This record gives sequence, C-alpha cells and structure tokens, in this order.
Amino acid sequence: MNAKRTANPVGKAMFEQIAGEELEHYDRLKQLADNWRKDKKWPDTVPLKLRGTAVRAIFGKAARASAKASAGDDDDLKAVRTAIAFEAKGAQFYAELRDQSSDPKEKAFFGLLADIEHEHFASLKDTEEFFIDPGAWYQKAESTVLDGA
Repeated sequence: MNAKRTANPVGKAMFEQIAGEELEHYDRLKQLADNWRKDKKWPDTVPLKLRGTAVRAIFGKAARASAKASAGDDDDLKAVRTAIAFEAKGAQFYAELRDQSSDPKEKAFFGLLADIEHEHFASLKDTEEFFIDPGAWYQKAESTVLDGA
C-alpha cells in the first residue's frame, strides 16, 4: 500500500515520510555499490551521512493536527503491519552488516541505517496503535507530554 491508497491522514503522512527516507537510503546504497564495483574498496568520497529520520515528528504532528482522524480500516492495518515486518527485517539486516564490518566508516554507516530503520519500525508500531484505537493513542500521547517523559 502507498500513501495514495489510504484516506487516513495519519497513515498518509507516515507512508509519505518513510517512502522519502527509503528513497534516500536507496540512492546512497546505489552510490556505494557503484563505487565498490569500480574501486573494490569502501569509498572515501561518498557522503556517509544521511539525513536523520523525521518519521516520529511527522506522525505526531499529523495525529495531533487531525482531530477527525479515525481508526485505520483493515487495509490500513494490513499495510502498516506489512511495513512493520519490513522495517524490522531492515533494521536487523543493517545491524548485522554493521556488526560484520571492520571499517569504522562502514560500521558507522550501517549502524546509522539500522538506527533509522528501527525508528521507522517504532513509528509504524505507533501508527498501528493509532489505527486500532485513536482515543487510547491520544490519551497516551497526552500523558507522555504531561509526565515529561
């Protein structure tokens, strides 16, 4: 499912943000692969920094701004659960690459990707919770702000 297929504004915002971030990951990995094929070594010139992830902020903003947002339908839940599984596998994959790397730049790059994928996973779990029970999600979000946690 993509952002165009959901009518839920929270789901739409979440999927659009993750899609943009995943495209950036793809571009960086393609650049690294091209350089690797050419030079047979980890490149010194490829930018190894990615923008961080804004998924949590986008999700929270969309959920709070959308007082009319309702629970997700079955298709929304199926899509977010598929995405959760995908992000969990991605986080594990990049963490394994990080752990197998000896080059500090390579280790840092794959560690960053693992962290971002984990953040996507956590944000999608929040989305799942919101889709199941928006009222409980709002209550939890408000108590977190009030508690300062």
